[in-house]
Amino acid sequence: MGEALAMRPSSSPYPLLPPPTCSSRLPPLRSFVGLRWSAPRVQVREQLNSVAGIGSGTRGCNGRFRAPASSASQPCHRAIVIRNDNSQNADFPRNYSKREKKPFPIPVVELRRRARQRMKQAEGKPKRSLPPPKNGLLVHRLIPEAYRVYNARILLINNLKRLMKVVPVKGCKYCSEIHVGYDGHPFRTCRGMSSDKRRGEHDWGSTLVDAVFLPVEAYHLEDRLGPRIPHDQRFAVPRIPALVELCIQAGVDLPEYPTKRRRKPIIKIGRTEFVDANEDDLPDPDPDERFSQPLLEELPDDEIIAPSSPEETTALAEETLEAWETLRKGALRLLKSYAVRVCGYCPEVHIGSSGHKARNCGAFKHQQRNGQHGWQAAVLDDLIPPRYVWHMPESGELQKELKSFYGQAPAIVEICIQGGAEVPEKYKATMRLDVGIPSSLREAEMVV
Repeated sequence: MGEALAMRPSSSPYPLLPPPTCSSRLPPLRSFVGLRWSAPRVQVREQLNSVAGIGSGTRGCNGRFRAPASSASQPCHRAIVIRNDNSQNADFPRNYSKREKKPFPIPVVELRRRARQRMKQAEGKPKRSLPPPKNGLLVHRLIPEAYRVYNARILLINNLKRLMKVVPVKGCKYCSEIHVGYDGHPFRTCRGMSSDKRRGEHDWGSTLVDAVFLPVEAYHLEDRLGPRIPHDQRFAVPRIPALVELCIQAGVDLPEYPTKRRRKPIIKIGRTEFVDANEDDLPDPDPDERFSQPLLEELPDDEIIAPSSPEETTALAEETLEAWETLRKGALRLLKSYAVRVCGYCPEVHIGSSGHKARNCGAFKHQQRNGQHGWQAAVLDDLIPPRYVWHMPESGELQKELKSFYGQAPAIVEICIQGGAEVPEKYKATMRLDVGIPSSLREAEMVV
């Protein structure tokens, strides 16, 4: 027995790994159950059982039980790693303070390392031509995707107007918080005007679609490679929804918003200067029917008709949820090719490689920056804010004492779920559907 224990290795071959970290502005990491840093303790316990002969048999490398050998066998080192794309429970998205700058999607240190690596690889090699869309041309494979994103946005708005006639949505009169349900939630989280007199209690009322699907606007550029918008022309340039501007730059043609389409790559004459190539030798451009698709139109409020039956409501909720997923997936594909900038201090978004020069930032300490924006790369939630709300449990009632047991979901997803749609797998982690909700405060205090 002592010799067998002496043969056991003193240290495990698996190094201890630090717990994984996840940022709300980075793509969600995969969840690991039974990570490698917990494997050594399990293996030592298995080795002790195999040496001491505890139980009817030991588990070998192939996972089968066998009788313990008379002599001490070599330890079998195994690491059990279970991968799952959707974690069982996840934390809510972090709410950043107004005094806090948004983190970069990719750390600055990593950006500098990649830049040095690119310069080292390009050393001694001829300069490569710019790929589209940096050379002024369109990415042709993304033109149908731009049309799908544009139509998905219109369909989502029209369906939300119909769903909100049967699924009640409440909004606070003093702050921007909303709630999907007949009565507002009882949590005292209001930070609006006179909230101290109401002790943080919300004053609920009716709301509009703009409170559920936030309208993020941006300047419309007639030439996306042209000069930056100066501060003096901030009122002369029209502002349109940022998603619409992204679709226009990706290939959607709207007569009311003209934009310049190049058919030849630009000619670089400096680091930031270029000239357009001569296109006189090309024939007149003909409308390309391969990419053009019929565009939907947003319906006015007086033409909105509520669903007449529960079956129609369920079908409408499923269609709305599908449009929401199509919108986010398509916008993410466009973001990977077309540059989008967001201010690190305020929600201002600019569709283009470099932000505008309008000094209209009113965030924390804007006086020190003379109102200038701190531009950085945008993520999907900057372009399409999800607006998380509290998920209604099966009991249909929220208690402020049991706040830690409730989950959250994007407002559009919660409206579709209450309309009869199935819960998507990707949102179950934050909705906490597998968490048992106590029936009373006394039962909640007994939870370990």
